[in-house]
Amino acid sequence: MTLPKPPSRRLAWPLLAAALVVSWSSGFVGIRYASESADVMLVLFWRTLMSGLVLLPFALMVGPRIGVRALLQQMAFGVAMMFLYLGGFALAIGQRVPTGLVALISDLVPLAIAALSQPVLGHRLTSRQWTGTALGVLGVLVVSLNSLSLGTAPAWAYVVTIASMMVFALATVLQKRMGTINMPIHQSLCIQCLTAALFFAACAEWKGGLMPPLDGRFEFGIAWLVLFSTFFCYGVYYASLRLHSAAQVSSMIYLSPPVTMLWAWLLFGEPLSAAMVLGLAVTLVGIWLTSSRGTAPKGEAGLRPAGQPAD
Repeated sequence: MTLPKPPSRRLAWPLLAAALVVSWSSGFVGIRYASESADVMLVLFWRTLMSGLVLLPFALMVGPRIGVRALLQQMAFGVAMMFLYLGGFALAIGQRVPTGLVALISDLVPLAIAALSQPVLGHRLTSRQWTGTALGVLGVLVVSLNSLSLGTAPAWAYVVTIASMMVFALATVLQKRMGTINMPIHQSLCIQCLTAALFFAACAEWKGGLMPPLDGRFEFGIAWLVLFSTFFCYGVYYASLRLHSAAQVSSMIYLSPPVTMLWAWLLFGEPLSAAMVLGLAVTLVGIWLTSSRGTAPKGEAGLRPAGQPAD
């Protein structure tokens, strides 16, 4: 028999859900904002460096001792899931791919994981999941083609966005196949941030240097990305998972693309057309079909990786 949730928990959920959706979408907006003052590689260097340094004392003093194998695993994830994943999305935003579209493509990770799970893990997908995958791809194509006609971003920037999402999905599937050493989130996030910072530093140095511009917009953007988009977002995310089901929490995260589109339209004047809204709706339906339990075999539902970084 399932006990009803306490009234306080039911009342807290709308506030947690709103905070989760806004903070999850804030990373895209923060990168877009800071990129008006500096190159996106410099933005991500300072974001990952500051985040990693804040976490470093806690990673060293709180939690189990970090072994060499676990360290190397998390460093590899830092390259794939931060440097390549976040770097690709930031590069696309820097080329002025619509910020909402970048957020939408990032939410295709469950679809990509579903598609890769069959050949890599041998998981059989249901017709519901294949239908959801097809709808998700169709919706993104509608939004992308409409964005190409309205915006100025080069076609290769759209390809980079999709490739970044696929890298994250492939890394997640390979992680499940190989198995990993469990590690507290503050330790794994610290290692991943500092590893990614090294690679972003090399890119930023190649693009012009590591010194931040003396610009209040840049400083505000970095503070926003570190404090709100990283620490506040992760805090709300894990607080939500403690109080509510993973499916309920994931369903809220899927609302971040429309919120991001609205932010980008209001703050930066990015295009928002009827075709983009239609494509967004089609994609969200596809993601829901692929990720929800529905008719999926037991153990294959909930395809969104729990540790996917908030952008």
